[in-house]
Amino acid sequence: MPNDKPRIAVDAMGGDFGPHIVVPAAVKAAREGVAITLVGDEDSIRKELAANSAGGLDIDVVHTTQIVEMEDKPADALRRKRDSSIQVACRLVREGKADGVVSAGNSGATVACGMFVLGRIKGVQRPALASVMPTEKNPVVLIDVGANVDSKPSHLLQFGLMADVLSRDVLGVEKPTVGLLSIGEEEGKGNAMVKDSFDLFRSSDLNFIGNVEGRDIFTGDVDVVVCDGFVGNIALKLSEGLAGSMNKIMKRELKSSLLSKLGAMLSMRAFKRFKKVVDYAEYGGAPLLGLKGLAVVCHGKSNPKAMTNAILMAATFVTNKAHEHLAAGLDAHQSLSNGAGSGEHNSAA
Repeated sequence: MPNDKPRIAVDAMGGDFGPHIVVPAAVKAAREGVAITLVGDEDSIRKELAANSAGGLDIDVVHTTQIVEMEDKPADALRRKRDSSIQVACRLVREGKADGVVSAGNSGATVACGMFVLGRIKGVQRPALASVMPTEKNPVVLIDVGANVDSKPSHLLQFGLMADVLSRDVLGVEKPTVGLLSIGEEEGKGNAMVKDSFDLFRSSDLNFIGNVEGRDIFTGDVDVVVCDGFVGNIALKLSEGLAGSMNKIMKRELKSSLLSKLGAMLSMRAFKRFKKVVDYAEYGGAPLLGLKGLAVVCHGKSNPKAMTNAILMAATFVTNKAHEHLAAGLDAHQSLSNGAGSGEHNSAA
């Protein structure tokens, strides 16, 4: 591309709040050196740009006439809404007019557009969603968190290979440790798919440490945790719900007595640090890995901070050539993946 800066196509109409949240977030990312293409209703976008003093920033606008609603089915969105903001944003990446796409819209439609508009990297059996989650130490990559509810051992191996690159190139981990999510740490624990996957991981070049349990995800002792999308999505939603409930419980208890209120005042800085650690907005969104272009899927209720961080994550992915490293890693393990069989039971969440 003519511009050295990564250019990210942002679905301005996506999410529960649309341009009102997305545009200010994109403006902030542009101030930090990312070239932005906002895709959606031009009048609405221009109005928000004017309100956020975006003059002089590297921001383009591409007008579209349709919006994929949260209740739309992915297949219908692909067929009947070809001029939707998410589909047009993906086409910009496919045509080389952008390096990646970020959307907080209908996640099923975003995954579908990614798979059918961008297409898969050669050799990729199933693209996967990778979520970056907080831990006691450094962030962990959990993959897959919902793109595939039925997976094969070869799929899980590829998920691990792709998440390994994300951990290296985006999170800066030199040699990520990789664990397979199971019901016990010992070899031989888990269902048939996990047991077969264990052997594949052990034969790979990954820094595989064996099985890990659900409780190990948040210790920070493993950098990448691999599972199928059904289990991963439950783990992700459980974590989000627990973090939200803990905040509410803490606030309730700290207001329960005068002594508690005094203690809360003295501990305010610690509570702010805690809130930052468990805040999903620190990491922005979940990259859909394995495509011919980068797509980052964000929570529908994402605030400006989450959207900005998602855009910055996408830009880092592009700048560090993670896409090339990912393709190379998959190619190096092609015989191992193919030998395990690809399977045909996929379902986008």
